[in-house]
Amino acid sequence: LKEVPGWTGVVSDLGGATANLWHMTCTDEEWHKVCRRASCVYPTVCEKFGTDHGPLIQLLRKARELPGVKRAFVASGIRYDVAFADEEHGDEYIRELVANHVGGHLKIAPEHVSPGVVRVMKKPGKEQFVRFKELFEKYSEEAGKEQYLVPYFISGHPGCEVKDMVELSDYLAENGWRPQQVQDFTPTPMTLATDMYYSGYHPNTGKPVHVPNNPDEKAMQRALLQPHLPEFRALAAKARREAGAPPPPKRPPPRRGPARVAPSDAFED
Repeated sequence: LKEVPGWTGVVSDLGGATANLWHMTCTDEEWHKVCRRASCVYPTVCEKFGTDHGPLIQLLRKARELPGVKRAFVASGIRYDVAFADEEHGDEYIRELVANHVGGHLKIAPEHVSPGVVRVMKKPGKEQFVRFKELFEKYSEEAGKEQYLVPYFISGHPGCEVKDMVELSDYLAENGWRPQQVQDFTPTPMTLATDMYYSGYHPNTGKPVHVPNNPDEKAMQRALLQPHLPEFRALAAKARREAGAPPPPKRPPPRRGPARVAPSDAFED
């Protein structure tokens, strides 16, 4: 990088697509040969999966010490469930990350909070997201830094009904969040979600899965992610009525001191 003309000494995103899976693999080769699990990290992190963040912590420190490197940021791709599975170094990794490698904003992708939906998505779930958020706030404060989490959420995913989007919408409102980075599900070739989208069944269980492919339902789900925007307000209210949900909770008053989740105008789609 030092040889690249115009390089300023800032590494914008260190770690690749999944920032904290470097150097991690199965720790039992014989077990690996006969293992029938489809995933090392879902529904829980396998006890045979090497989650030691120690080498990664050392790598981050070495990156900071390289001549010419002013800052080395990790911008996205944190698997916080894997960090939590490392009882020895996981907490230290999160502290190291927050104190030295966040450039003001850290993107994370909980994608949803409804238990049924995150199960279909094979995501860690709300509890682990909340735990990571609390640690991010704690270590940002300890480091004396004003930093923001930028959570990413999605609507219209297979397995997601309007009532699930109401649950997510209420969770966002209760926490005073007005996300700008949101997305409606788009089928992508060679993915499990796309298989469910076109077949209407979960390929692992053979059970039917709700697929929100009706344009009206897709629009209502999308509106529930941003009901504060004028163009979505009426449609979000209609969605709540059809789901039999009560009026949305009021947003809490602005907190004193630096916010830890990006303000609504920080990012645009």
